Amino acid sequence: MTDKPLRLGTRRSKLAMAQSGLVADAVREVTGRPVELVEITTYGDTSREHLAQIGGTGVFVTALRDALLRGDVDFAVHSLKDLPTAQPGHLVLAATPKREDPRDALVARDGLRLDELPRGARIGTGSPRRMAQLNAYARSHGLTIETVPIRGNIDTRIGFVRNGELDAVVLAASGLNRIGRSGDVTGYLPADTVLPAPGQGALAVECAAGHTVDGLSLPDALARLDDPFTRAAVTAERALLAALEAGCSAPVGALADLLADGQQSTTTATEMRLRGVVGTTDGSELVQLTTTGPVPRTHQEATALGAELAAEMLAKGAAGLMGERAL
Repeated sequence: MTDKPLRLGTRRSKLAMAQSGLVADAVREVTGRPVELVEITTYGDTSREHLAQIGGTGVFVTALRDALLRGDVDFAVHSLKDLPTAQPGHLVLAATPKREDPRDALVARDGLRLDELPRGARIGTGSPRRMAQLNAYARSHGLTIETVPIRGNIDTRIGFVRNGELDAVVLAASGLNRIGRSGDVTGYLPADTVLPAPGQGALAVECAAGHTVDGLSLPDALARLDDPFTRAAVTAERALLAALEAGCSAPVGALADLLADGQQSTTTATEMRLRGVVGTTDGSELVQLTTTGPVPRTHQEATALGAELAAEMLAKGAAGLMGERAL
């Protein structure tokens, strides 16, 4: 066994470091090799602009991929929802480990849930997708809310609630779980209320195609971390996003889950359900559709499921509701 460590490229944020630490532990276990984290600053970390203004697509990814190509790191860990849908030919998505909770979560003052927020409540989020669905939900349930664009890490965003600047913020449940902050959650937003971002809650482990370290084929070794159910689900979700020609900051939500006799299941599943939504950020217009099909057994089958639902959504006018098209 070599003592040469495998170099894992990661963003510097607390969440990214926690996520990468989980993957590092798993890689150590399957390879018997030491793993060291190499911290890399991305454009999305340094820019103070809102993600919708800087495009969203690739802003947290490009620097990590550049480090892979230069050979500065052996593999990288991304939040899958941040990855552009087009995969570079020289890099491989070697593994998608088992997905964390994909839902969005509310952190509100006084322990309030969404339906308990006062009239005119200010809800912070950096996501046009969340804004669109929160505002649509409020319209349909007689609530009066104001969605406020925010940036910052998890601690900063929760701080807006603690200091009284906002009544609530919406964050990914997976991120809160991974840094031990699930106790701050005052309510989880079911997918029927707010569909998550495509790939939310999942991680992407990426390396250069054919990369070896002291005789170890890294793509083959990392593939041992792959969860087939997670890969099938996120492949369908990202195929929908790609077919809509939308970037990761567009107001698009998608969630694929596995069903057995119409109920969620990963052990006896016979069907995959894919739900998608596109909406204007003020919530005045939404296109939301669902499809089901046999559990995909191949990348092509999962991609086809996403593309088919996207085609239906485009036929219903989805293209006209997206502020960003990734052309």
